[in-house]
Amino acid sequence: MFQPEKVTTPLHPEPWVSVIILNYNGAAWLECCLRSLRAQTIFDQIEVIVADNASPDNSDRLAADLMRDWPNACVVQHGENLGFCEGNNRAAAQARGKWLFFLNNDVWLESDCLETLVRETEAANAQAACPLVMDYDSQAFQSLGAAGFDLFGLASTRKFHQQTRRVFMPEGCAYLIRADVFRNLRGFDAEFFMFSDEYDLSWRLWVAGYAAVAVPSAKMHHRGAAQVNPAGGGTVVEFRTSDRKRFYANRNGLLLLLKNAQGPLLVLAGMQLLYLLVEGLLWALLLRRWSFFRRAYWEAGIDLWRLRAHIRAERRYLGALRARGDLWMLRFLRLRLNRWDEMLRIRRMGLPRVTGG
Repeated sequence: MFQPEKVTTPLHPEPWVSVIILNYNGAAWLECCLRSLRAQTIFDQIEVIVADNASPDNSDRLAADLMRDWPNACVVQHGENLGFCEGNNRAAAQARGKWLFFLNNDVWLESDCLETLVRETEAANAQAACPLVMDYDSQAFQSLGAAGFDLFGLASTRKFHQQTRRVFMPEGCAYLIRADVFRNLRGFDAEFFMFSDEYDLSWRLWVAGYAAVAVPSAKMHHRGAAQVNPAGGGTVVEFRTSDRKRFYANRNGLLLLLKNAQGPLLVLAGMQLLYLLVEGLLWALLLRRWSFFRRAYWEAGIDLWRLRAHIRAERRYLGALRARGDLWMLRFLRLRLNRWDEMLRIRRMGLPRVTGG
């Protein structure tokens, strides 16, 4: 396997922003993503780390070639698929910037995105943020952070707003966080592997006394679900998921509540568990495939039980950092249900195509 080294000698000993791109089979997306970073107005104040999870498509070599003459750029080859969380954590351990910007590979940034995002975040005295996220091939609104969580403890739907304002959860595809805060929170939870990782980090961020904002004047474009749902190029043309994706989403939604809720909000875990039971049985009937319920729902619950010691340890650690309790966190409770947007997608595209991978 290709083992890329540091591409250039750094020009700036302490970059303002470290951009971390966790890559797996991103050959179709990396060139556009990296070229948009090269065009940033603060390019001379950033470092770029492409962290590769042993991609078989040689996209690590592509990234190294594209960044060969860049200052402050490197490719880190993990040698195995560590998942989103641990892959980003290991890259972040090497980052030298005041801010960390975790970026998906299926995105491209408008030229002043990074400068606007960081300046607005600092002006708001926040410690985490995300830009306005639009569709990959158009200016159509996609997301701008989650305002809170619903009655089942799931992240609430996204809404557009004109001014920088606080949000409960910045978007995981473009998550900005101050480096010292990220390390104080011990980064992403490696047990999540992928999905709901930004939700978990954001809950811990708020509980520990920090704040997050969404910055609509900073703009980027995102394909979304490029690995799970590749059809259509830059445009999503079908609703598609997999047993594996649903397994992590279902397990991790419960895991973050059991880790982070202090007391009263733990009731959301019970409500979510009941909801997932009904949802899983309904999907099994609609799809006529009981293995989907077993793999994506039942086994998620079994694996959650396996993590009970991890949950206890995480609760103890967060308890030492806790500056806000559940009553304070109730301000983020929203009545609009997380699954509403999914119902609209089904109405538009039909039932999802579910694969076993």
